[in-house]
Amino acid sequence: MLQEGAHGKWTVSSSDESAEENSDSEKPCTSSLSDAACGSISGPQYPCSEARKAAHKRKASPVKFTDTGLSAEAPPAVKQRPSQEGSGWCLSSSDEEPEDQQKHVHKETVKEEKHNVSEEHPLNLCKDDKLSENLKEEEYDVTPSEAQDTWDLVTGGSPFRFFLTKVRGIERNYNSGALHIKDILSPLFGTLISSAQFNYCIDVGWLVRQYPQEFRKKPLLIVHGERRESKAELIAQARPYENISFCQAKLDIAFGTHHTKMMLLLYEEGLRVVIHTSNLIADDWHQKTQGIWLSPLYPRLPEGASGGESATNFKSDLISYLAAYNSPALKEWIDLIQEHDLSETRVFLLGSTPGRYQGSDKEKWGHFRLRKLLKEHAVPIPESWPLVGQFSSIGSMGADGSKWLCSEFQDSLVAAGSSVTAFRKCDVPIHLVYPTVNNVRQSLEGYPAGGSLPYSIQTAQKQLWLHSYFHKWSAEVTGRTHAMPHIKTYMRLSPDFQKIAWFLVTSANLSKAAWGALEKNGSQLMIRSYELGVLFLPSAFGLDKGYFHVGREKLPERKDSATYFPVPYDLPPEKYGSKDQPWIWNIPYTDAPDTHGNMWVPS
Repeated sequence: MLQEGAHGKWTVSSSDESAEENSDSEKPCTSSLSDAACGSISGPQYPCSEARKAAHKRKASPVKFTDTGLSAEAPPAVKQRPSQEGSGWCLSSSDEEPEDQQKHVHKETVKEEKHNVSEEHPLNLCKDDKLSENLKEEEYDVTPSEAQDTWDLVTGGSPFRFFLTKVRGIERNYNSGALHIKDILSPLFGTLISSAQFNYCIDVGWLVRQYPQEFRKKPLLIVHGERRESKAELIAQARPYENISFCQAKLDIAFGTHHTKMMLLLYEEGLRVVIHTSNLIADDWHQKTQGIWLSPLYPRLPEGASGGESATNFKSDLISYLAAYNSPALKEWIDLIQEHDLSETRVFLLGSTPGRYQGSDKEKWGHFRLRKLLKEHAVPIPESWPLVGQFSSIGSMGADGSKWLCSEFQDSLVAAGSSVTAFRKCDVPIHLVYPTVNNVRQSLEGYPAGGSLPYSIQTAQKQLWLHSYFHKWSAEVTGRTHAMPHIKTYMRLSPDFQKIAWFLVTSANLSKAAWGALEKNGSQLMIRSYELGVLFLPSAFGLDKGYFHVGREKLPERKDSATYFPVPYDLPPEKYGSKDQPWIWNIPYTDAPDTHGNMWVPS
């Protein structure tokens, strides 16, 4: 639908025109299996968001950029038309008046190429499983030496147990110390008995193939939030696998999602918990920046023994989170966790579960849970220490910062010590890291990387005030500047960006749905979605100074490595320039080609 506003004209892709506050979450779209199963390029064969469907379509059927007025040798960064000063964002060629567009017709033509879908993005579920294997996943076959390196890394390396996913297409040394899902599920980590996968977007066939051959028939519980048609699709995907069972997370509040990403891995040798940021689809483990916290191997407690709690209360908090699903299938996992010793855990668990919470229950979940943890376990921090939030999607923040961002949400993030001081009008500096259009255009994936950054024009145009807080994505420190972030991180740093008071990696984007919003004059916290993350606090790592140092490129072999936290992107973040615009997924970008020579036409 063609729309017009203060920032020009644009064409809205598909039906994503909801003004609801959670319209920019990765909300599911029910694409028909019958369409996808036998070779159509209408969409992926698993339930996913409208933005991801658009990315899938453009990978399978790219729109080539052809502009004879530009030199073929010019790099992508040069081939861009200057955006309108102060416009809020560049709406590409579609923001011009019709007569202006006519002037470009002789120069620019749109050429849509139909690629061989069966070769690049197989969608055929009607044939043998091997025929539908995505070529990308085969690139991660692990050699014995690489497997041993990974094992050495996990058993004796980072005291934080915080890792990034491997990225195809970057220098090899930047993948040293990173993990692919096949590494996590490797028999080196344990002899698997059964597992549970909690996630949002799930490609069942692909997931099964990530397990080693000898573990592919072990019991697998998939915890999801799909309903109606998309639930039927998910169950249909699993029909060939007798070992797979499902747990549907209850989503009783509108527009909520099951956004948690977690693995529970039961071994003959013990139990492991993995909390991460990747969907269970090939794209999320290929060329994106993602985060993983990998627990130690938790040994089984002696028969009849209780305990096994950590100083961070991780065991009881994990059990409380699982109990919130109120599911018999998860009761079995709760019992298993009770039987293991989780005392070596040094992170705090921070979850969100759907509901309306009052009294002390308000402090169990969401940003009030973070507030409570910081009050109890962080040292007082000067007001001048800035906050950094980094995320891949943005919900509606309201008409200005006082509605949520700079009021209740900021109050939680600046809590430290025994009290909370209310800094209104964003007195504490806030740096929000979110990719620009050029970040996406120049990425390894090109424009389709924006399918995982579902910020919509409908939401963006209502909160231009928010964009003044935006900073570019840059990750030279980890070689991932061109691997678009799907990781979500939040932290509090010193003004010189050398010290970190705390660091959080989580599934939670910048939205009220994920973190919760106060209702009833502040007496009630309403949360729509399931989210999960882990909080790193210096006190839990034996640091009495109250801060970590910011880690440099590669952590050297040093005895004090526990004081250097490996932040995955560059600090300080760089503010948007006058011509930088936040990536918005459902408008076209046709003025400059991406790294594959294509344009972005989402509809």
